Amino acid sequence: MKQCIMTVIENMSLTHDTHRMRLEGDVSAFDAPGQFLDIQLDGRFLRRPISLCDLDYTDQYAREGVLTIIYKVLGEGTEEMTRLEKGAELDVLTGLGNGYDLGDAGTKPLLIGGGVGIPPLYLAAKKLREKDLDVTVILGYNSTDDIFYDDEFGMLGCETVIATADGSAGVKGFVTDAFRQLDPDFTHFYSCGPEPMLRAVFEEVYKGAGIRGQMSFEERMGCGFGACMGCSIQTKNGSKRICKDGPVLRTEEIAWQIPE
Repeated sequence: MKQCIMTVIENMSLTHDTHRMRLEGDVSAFDAPGQFLDIQLDGRFLRRPISLCDLDYTDQYAREGVLTIIYKVLGEGTEEMTRLEKGAELDVLTGLGNGYDLGDAGTKPLLIGGGVGIPPLYLAAKKLREKDLDVTVILGYNSTDDIFYDDEFGMLGCETVIATADGSAGVKGFVTDAFRQLDPDFTHFYSCGPEPMLRAVFEEVYKGAGIRGQMSFEERMGCGFGACMGCSIQTKNGSKRICKDGPVLRTEEIAWQIPE
């Protein structure tokens, strides 16, 4: 973890409630896709934790660079973020959490994301494609109006499958409905999204198809770096803090805490 001041170089709308921000500064604390940053907003007691979407270095020592985040307007804090202009400076905690282990990908990894769980998978896909792996991505949205970054995954060379709950684009239904239409010969999977989606993916892909994977959890956080214990959950290996020991957990250690 590193605290630093980062400068907004872009802040734009992608959909009616989803925005992309690019920040420039010290990015040396990041070492894996799936990590997150914690942004301090003026007048707000708690920072806003947001997943890292993309990262490009601007110096040969991998210290300075430009990072991309994608955030959804869910309250006053994220609404305030939409009004930040180019040149604004933000106090940011960087390199938080444990990210995806891409060494487990095998030759044909599958990425599954829903809503704001899609952004952290982009950097994972980018890194996997740099290894010339055969990457398939399933992206879940509510409707056509909510779709973002599908073209960006396609430009990486990923096979991209879209699912919408209302059937207005791609496969009608959820990401698990889209998965059932594919040949399940994947070597590993990476996923991020709301917990009900992760539970469905766990049942369908891990237990049903027997594919091991890694899942990134979206838990409400206080401090964001493991001090307050507010985001602790029970796993098969004991209590873990999503902000510090996660947000990525392996399928073999997950113990669900939502009703069957």
